Amino acid sequence: MFAGTVFMKYGMVFCEYITVFCLSNGQGLMKQMRRCEGDRYMKKPIVAIVGRTNVGKSTLFNALTGENIAIVKNTPGVTRDRIYANVTWMNHSFTIIDTSGIEPESSDVILSQMRKQALFAIDIADVIIFLTNVRQGMVDFDAKITDILRRSKKPVVLAVNKVDHFDRQMMDIYEFYNLGIGEPFPISAEGKQGLGDLLDQVVTYFSDRCAVEEVDELPKVAIIGKPNVGKSSIINKMLRQNRMIVSDVAGTTRDIIETPVRWNGKDYIFVDTAGLRRKNKIREELEQYSIIRTVTAVEKVDVVIVVIDAVEGMTEQDAKIAGVAHERGKGIIIAINKWDAIEKNDKTINEFSRKVQSILSFMSYAKIVFISAVTGQRFSQLFDTIDMVLENQALRVTTGVLNEILTEAIALNQPPSDKGKDLKIYYMTEVALKPPTFVIFVNNKRLMHFSYLRYLENRIRESCGFRGTALKFIVREKKKGKMIWNE
Repeated sequence: MFAGTVFMKYGMVFCEYITVFCLSNGQGLMKQMRRCEGDRYMKKPIVAIVGRTNVGKSTLFNALTGENIAIVKNTPGVTRDRIYANVTWMNHSFTIIDTSGIEPESSDVILSQMRKQALFAIDIADVIIFLTNVRQGMVDFDAKITDILRRSKKPVVLAVNKVDHFDRQMMDIYEFYNLGIGEPFPISAEGKQGLGDLLDQVVTYFSDRCAVEEVDELPKVAIIGKPNVGKSSIINKMLRQNRMIVSDVAGTTRDIIETPVRWNGKDYIFVDTAGLRRKNKIREELEQYSIIRTVTAVEKVDVVIVVIDAVEGMTEQDAKIAGVAHERGKGIIIAINKWDAIEKNDKTINEFSRKVQSILSFMSYAKIVFISAVTGQRFSQLFDTIDMVLENQALRVTTGVLNEILTEAIALNQPPSDKGKDLKIYYMTEVALKPPTFVIFVNNKRLMHFSYLRYLENRIRESCGFRGTALKFIVREKKKGKMIWNE
């Protein structure tokens, strides 16, 4: 925990910053997990669920995690990226990974990349759950997947899913002994039956060196934007590996993916989300699911990076997407991606910045960074900006200093009045962080016009900074001993 005091002068007002930053000496402990073999980001054992498409991997994943994290639908290829979540079973904590289905070699770009992602999940896993489907029986491709798993030399637990009647379907289950990788465990992921025996077998493969340690929460950063603006490419560049499926086909990221990233000794959790399209372009039901997930993801993070395509330029849809984060009081960074593809002169950045600021006039506090996911241009500046926004979200201004700012603001611009009634502002105090939240005590809240509230916000920003983060104001009416709240 870091606490420091900084003073900034505006006019005759000195603003005291009490900065609380939830990293110790720039280091953070992760809630995400690390491989026992020494992978620097994951600390708990990793269990990967693999199998053919549409055998129920995402349903099993959701049953084990207790959340609908992975999209479940009877459409092959729905789970396109690896999804991570934490699971605890009988005092054993581990990471469970939901993977894309392993399909035979295909010329389809998406199916081909899905196969590569699943194979990568097998490579990093400590234990593998090989999921099959009793209704389809053992098929030839199950044997081919078994060969892949044997070559990995990882412990494999064979699970036979969609077993609705354990007694009547035992002969069908026995067929899977022919795969030659041990006892098949009958389960019903949808009915949550047989999961206990399955997990009992999984945890027997955890070694002592994968012991779980208590960890702290890391700062979370969501990357949002329209489809195909380079959100996944940005994270891949940070990781220097193809963690996300990247394709010119818009909409290839449909699930929310949490990825641990370390940059210059600091740890972060980056959340890649589905691209948000215009409503009239949302035709697939899956797109609707992903948009809901994106809004939910924004709720859970500290900072939101809104990615803009520099080639296409700033659009009305980009502004609406940024508004999702603004309305929820998040720290916001505007990342202009594909800047390497733009012909530039010494005025290009300023002209582009003015256009963005004009469209996003309702959130002028947002910091703009020009980057390239292809070359890594200004990634260091992007992380410096993330750190700055995180610090500003945790800035606390003392009540005394706030009221000095308030007194000077009132002297320069008198509060509004209506029909002979004057707005009286008694005092102001900061009551919460993330976002910084201020309560203003007045005689009549109906006289507090939005424009004057914006004026007070601007005065606070001029005096104390708060660059990159939204501010929240609550007007509290004090009248004849009664308190009335209004946000």
